[in-house]
Amino acid sequence: MFASIKHTFSLMGMSWRVLMMDRELLFFPVFSMLGLLVVAALGFVSYNVFGDPEEGSTAGQVAYGALFVLAYVVTVFFNAALVSAALERLRGGDPTVRSGLVHALRHIHHIVLWALISALANLILRALERRFPSIVTAIIGGAWELLTFFVVPVIVSEDKGPFGAIGRSASIVRQTWGRQITATFGFILIYIAAIIVAAIPAVLVAFVWLVGGIALGVVLVGFALAVVQALEGVFKAALYDYAMGYQPHGFDLPTLQNAYRSAPA
Repeated sequence: MFASIKHTFSLMGMSWRVLMMDRELLFFPVFSMLGLLVVAALGFVSYNVFGDPEEGSTAGQVAYGALFVLAYVVTVFFNAALVSAALERLRGGDPTVRSGLVHALRHIHHIVLWALISALANLILRALERRFPSIVTAIIGGAWELLTFFVVPVIVSEDKGPFGAIGRSASIVRQTWGRQITATFGFILIYIAAIIVAAIPAVLVAFVWLVGGIALGVVLVGFALAVVQALEGVFKAALYDYAMGYQPHGFDLPTLQNAYRSAPA
């Protein structure tokens, strides 16, 4: 466990150094959050116009489903733009916000379809959670996440459709690290640490001024999440480049090689 924690922070340290070379990469997760806020606002309007979808409103259910998919499209699109820009930096280029967005737009048809597949997979996992023990759904969800880990990099780098990208992603994982593997990194640790650090000054301010503390907390936690999402995108791009035989700028190969290890029997 402690080795995994150490490895996680080591990988994030490398990702941080790359991110500091191109701080504009932070714009992509910020854009994603703003887009999701718009989707949430549309959801609020939909609820007030069409009613609660859980109470049987057909129009409400259709609107909810459309907004659910739209949220995935927003998330995947800006993640694709981030990964595109990160790959450009890791290969010695000098990416901009515009170059990342333009590259993602070239693959928008694949991105939208992948967002639909991801949304459907999420719904299936939710349905399974209601019927099977949590350990079963955790294994299925973990296997899906592992096999699709490189789908976005494959889409933006190899111009494959989602179904081809899923197979390609699974193939990359197996060929690079083997069939029985487990991750030695955990982004959830970084997210938790970032939220705690960001929340501390907000809590201190809240003791003096509650509204100001809440506002500061929203800004700081939002920024912390944006930073971690940017780091995650850089890391995923570096891991993909490593699997492709490149030397990602700012990363050492042994650390990337050990991102996965043989799973215990």
